[in-house]
Amino acid sequence: MSAICQTLDQWAESGWLRRLDAALSAFLSERDPEAQPAVLVAAAVLSQMEGRGHTCLPLVHVLVPPVALLAGPPEAQAALHTVWATLPATLSGWLDALRSSRVVRDARRSGDQKAPVDADEGQPLVLGGSEFAPVLYLRRYWDYECRVARQLRQRVSERVPVDEVATRAWLDQLFPLPERADAGTTSPVTDWQKLACAVALRARLSVITGGPGTGKTYTAARLLALLFAVDADAQRLRVALAAPTGKAAARLKQSIDASLVQLQDALGDRIDLNALTQRVGAARTLHALLGARPDTRQFRHNASHPLDVDVLIVDEASMIHLEMMAALLDALPPTARVIFLGDKDQLASVEAGAVLGDLCRDAERGCYEPETLRYARDVAGQDLDLIYQDHSGAAPLLAQQTVMLRESRRFGGPIGKLALAVNQGDVRASHAILSQDKSGAVRNLAATGPEVAVQLALQGRPKAEGGYAEYLRAMAERPEAGDEAAHAQWVRQVLTAFDRFRLLCAVREGEWGVAGLNRAVQQALASAGWLKPSGEWFEGRPVMVTRNDPTLGVFNGDIGIALRPVTRGAPLRAYFMDGPEIRSVGVSRLAHVDTAFAMTVHKSQGSEFRHTALVLPPYGLGMLQRELVYTGITRAREAFTLVAPDAGALASAIQHPTQRASGLLGLLADG
Repeated sequence: MSAICQTLDQWAESGWLRRLDAALSAFLSERDPEAQPAVLVAAAVLSQMEGRGHTCLPLVHVLVPPVALLAGPPEAQAALHTVWATLPATLSGWLDALRSSRVVRDARRSGDQKAPVDADEGQPLVLGGSEFAPVLYLRRYWDYECRVARQLRQRVSERVPVDEVATRAWLDQLFPLPERADAGTTSPVTDWQKLACAVALRARLSVITGGPGTGKTYTAARLLALLFAVDADAQRLRVALAAPTGKAAARLKQSIDASLVQLQDALGDRIDLNALTQRVGAARTLHALLGARPDTRQFRHNASHPLDVDVLIVDEASMIHLEMMAALLDALPPTARVIFLGDKDQLASVEAGAVLGDLCRDAERGCYEPETLRYARDVAGQDLDLIYQDHSGAAPLLAQQTVMLRESRRFGGPIGKLALAVNQGDVRASHAILSQDKSGAVRNLAATGPEVAVQLALQGRPKAEGGYAEYLRAMAERPEAGDEAAHAQWVRQVLTAFDRFRLLCAVREGEWGVAGLNRAVQQALASAGWLKPSGEWFEGRPVMVTRNDPTLGVFNGDIGIALRPVTRGAPLRAYFMDGPEIRSVGVSRLAHVDTAFAMTVHKSQGSEFRHTALVLPPYGLGMLQRELVYTGITRAREAFTLVAPDAGALASAIQHPTQRASGLLGLLADG
């Protein structure tokens, strides 16, 4: 083993790196014994960044010791500087070291801009980016980004013929002016929802982004009605709905169905939306849609076996990581339309990639070319302000198919104001809203210990009462054994009551994290006589599925509760809500679940709760992110509580927006 590999291995033993990071460098050293230390160090840093959600390593980041990555005790920082003193001091020096290794492929364009510098011989590392901004990839992430960029370019550049006159007429019916006009204004307000429908009609891919309450699924329902109205053979349309989690998929289906019912009442007999509703099947998780298979990352549906779909609407797209996005786009038929819905300001995916954030880079500014502005005026009746026009002469292609919804109809109160202040990075306004709100919608609870969060979970707080006591009261009202209809209704009541409150954590471990708070809440509920824990499984235990299991019909993120079945004396079953339906699995078959009194903010995406409590730990403040706090706040419908023992935790999070390294936009620009 080379000296640098021994050093990296020691760092892994000390916990400064992951063992996987050091193991990658050792593997590369075996593949290329002559690899320079810079190559092996870059590989370890790249692996560490992948574990933090980045898809590549901008080489400019390794010109100085990456202290932020190797966050450890003083001896770790000293060791880092000692090693960096032996490495190249310039970008060209790092590039020379990487290009000289047989484990690195230089895939940047050559001078003629037609072919990469090096042939693809299966090298584990790939150099991408440009001459002045080179980036280093693990091979599979280079492949994912290339596949996604290729699919995006193809789908947004191929225009679909639009009957502009007929489309304008239908859009005017779907978005009647009296419902949209603001009294007392002399100039029309831009109807971004109407524009989003028009834009989505003209290409095979579109993105609709916006915060909570801006009407993303409301818009998607009207887009479906528009497609149904203008298609010459509407009865053939195969429509699918999907989301990363079961909860988000169920909410998408419910929202679409409710919007179509309301729309049918408004349109009368001009269109039969009941037929469309029947054509829209149950929403599924992305794993279920693609056909997840046990013990493999491959799916049943792919480019060789595409999905049987004409229109696909995907909600909560911020949760889609790069690998999943590549698989999804590959599995779509070339003629299918896909519409991504999501909040670009929410937390990015747990795994590597921030695809929606990349796709929506220009959403705030619009960056629309003159033809898009003309189309918006003639087809959607929207005269966009010139601030949304691209003035560079090279408008981003993807921006022409991206629309940001800007008016929230649900988040106008204290919760919405707090979310906006956090999203804008305004620490002072955020603290003021939390401390001065008299309605009780938002509250900041100073805490010296996690027992404050536990007490909140037991019974809530003034003006946000309940906590988990609500679902436990519902559980105590179990009907007589043998009555299946009454039992099913009881299960729905228990699950619905449980979803009214949730503890959300920024971290998994420690007494302020998911693991510690789950134990503490369970013990407190048992001491209060609400629960009778006995072993791993007991009645009333809430669980979250942590691994997809297509054979059982459960997927990562699904939330259920262990309850007694309708037959007296039968073993416990875990019950899950699947839209309006209920499904259950014997608890002995659920090998991959966690107790779910508390969950991470990441896992809460796609869900909403009447009262949400966000717990920020007193440690690791530099690791807290603005998007984490924003996402936690926007999970709350009626009440939000911040529990933080450190007064600086909120400020620290707001001042640290997420920045994930990605080469996707560069690949899109390269064409």
